[in-house]
Amino acid sequence: MQTATPPSTRKAWANAIAQPATEFPLTPLPILSGRIPQGLQGSLYRNGPARLERGGQRMGHWFDGDGAILAVHFTEATATGVYRYVQTTAYQAEAESGKLLYPNYGTKASGRIWERWGKPVKNRANTSVLPLSDKLLALWEGGNPYALDLQTLETWGCDRLESLPEGSPFSAHPKRDPKTGEIFNFGISIGLNCRLNLYKSDSSGKIVQKATVPLPGIPLIHDFVLAGSYLVFFVPPVRVNPLPAALGLSSFSEAMEWRPQLGTQILVVDRETLSLVARSEADPWYQWHFVNGYVNQQGSIVVEFIRYENFDTNQRLKEIATGEIQTVTNETLWQVEINPQTGTIIAQRELLDRYVEFPIVPDAQVGQASRSIYLALHRQDVDRRCEIYGAIARFDCHTQTLIEADLGKNRYPSEPIHAPDALNPEQGWVLTVVYNGDSDQSEVWIYDSEALDQEPTCRLQLPQVIPLSFHGKWKSVR
Repeated sequence: MQTATPPSTRKAWANAIAQPATEFPLTPLPILSGRIPQGLQGSLYRNGPARLERGGQRMGHWFDGDGAILAVHFTEATATGVYRYVQTTAYQAEAESGKLLYPNYGTKASGRIWERWGKPVKNRANTSVLPLSDKLLALWEGGNPYALDLQTLETWGCDRLESLPEGSPFSAHPKRDPKTGEIFNFGISIGLNCRLNLYKSDSSGKIVQKATVPLPGIPLIHDFVLAGSYLVFFVPPVRVNPLPAALGLSSFSEAMEWRPQLGTQILVVDRETLSLVARSEADPWYQWHFVNGYVNQQGSIVVEFIRYENFDTNQRLKEIATGEIQTVTNETLWQVEINPQTGTIIAQRELLDRYVEFPIVPDAQVGQASRSIYLALHRQDVDRRCEIYGAIARFDCHTQTLIEADLGKNRYPSEPIHAPDALNPEQGWVLTVVYNGDSDQSEVWIYDSEALDQEPTCRLQLPQVIPLSFHGKWKSVR
């Protein structure tokens, strides 16, 4: 008796990461449809894992891919693009040797057990970017940022922002206050006592103030939120068992344990002094990304974020690197209201019963109440067991409605990035890099920020496939 062969779970998106990406120099981008808005003046930057293989060895997690930056520069209704790997010291060493040399988030170090001990983790520079007035920072939360040329993406080298300790973690999710220009960020120091290092920088990126907050065990903190006069951290109940990873017996990802009995800790920090105001405990959940935060009229902190019921998301992200997914997660948009003096939750609710991720608000509304939240999400008619996000949307916080841009079958957008119009302050645009699985090509799609359910205003052809990426930023000309 023959048994039925299960249908293949490999989908079109997998081809975007099947091969290492190919760089390209500054290149004019042809228009496929529509026209570039005249008021779209500035640069789109995106970062992500572009190489998941070296010397025939596949990396063990999507997070481990070597970082490459895409820049699309818009001037006078024309666009040019450039795509380059971040030339970290570790990337150059592995390129020269032709094999993987370093341990990573989900990849164990190569060699015999005694050869793995004490090997430094590779700085992947693959998670996000921070455009400054004179340089672009490629960010990865496990080490120093790397500085690149804003126009050509030439790598200048490791950047310690004048006072960051060598190799010290500097998160991939800094928050910039649109009113003051101040930049806030953090990093986690692992040792006998785990510490949350807090950083305040001026608008040039120079660190001008530091502080530390003790942490329980070794948690995984990927993001935080600026909420008016506060910084808020959620410490989920994930703890790292450092010994197996340090001895090279496991990767850091494999050494992480979900411990729901610990609950989620909420830390409230004063943004001026960087001192801890309150610490409390809530129900267990996990989150990668915050949306935004602000202080409401009652003086409470309001935080919006993407909430997971557990840490299964880590396994799903690991599977993405293989090109086939089996693990299903339930990530939805939530809002909590927090007492800033005690850190306790006053109220909480699910805002949207759709599976969403990669949330942003317009840069001008960071730390303030924002009407619009832009997200990536699953199309309604797909099997989430084997598909990734195939649509983007705008959630209206006032009307609690969702305006969705369904890109069509086998088209996969990146995190939607909001760009203000340089000529009309009432106008905005949303840009996303789309992988077309039918044609095996990548494109840049531009939407009216208030009309995602209409056809894109413009579609641009990219000369090479851009692998699925993580985060990006817009930098206006002025």
